Amino acid sequence: MASSRTGQHPGDTGHQGHVHGDAHGHSHEDDCDHAQERAAQAPQALAAAEALCERLGVRLTPIRREVLETLLATHRPMGAYDLVEDLARRHERRMAPITVYRALDFLLEHGLIHKLATQNAFVACPHQHAADELVIFLICESCGGVDEISSPELSAAMQGIRRKARFTPRAEVIEITGLCGHCGAKA
Repeated sequence: MASSRTGQHPGDTGHQGHVHGDAHGHSHEDDCDHAQERAAQAPQALAAAEALCERLGVRLTPIRREVLETLLATHRPMGAYDLVEDLARRHERRMAPITVYRALDFLLEHGLIHKLATQNAFVACPHQHAADELVIFLICESCGGVDEISSPELSAAMQGIRRKARFTPRAEVIEITGLCGHCGAKA
């Protein structure tokens, strides 16, 4: 997984695998179904993040909250410097990059965001999956949209492979690039 988590994701219900941003029958403009779905998830994801922080006795500081809100507001990955620039536009002053990196580290540590290694960028995780569940990212090379797929069955299979190889991963991240259903239909 892209982050080390301190417990289960807020609101984890032990579901049986699912696709986040199902079926991709849409465009990736700001008014697309996927963007609307992400926007609809944001308030609940933010409330779950606040509850998790309270339960763990850690603070969701204003900057941590704002970085999380920014990532929740988009379905595309953002780099740290993209976040710095976005926050600077909103505050009319430039924030130190180290401040944003510290906020990102906190959010990663608590499973509230994921880091996409191939893009060196971050995406919010408004979904409820187990802390040890393998997450696969489907990254559209055309529109930049990112979907998550999680599967307890795939997690179990990967665990068996690791055990057989006697391998301890530092991170478990699978990123698949290609075209989403919408962009593929246009090609």
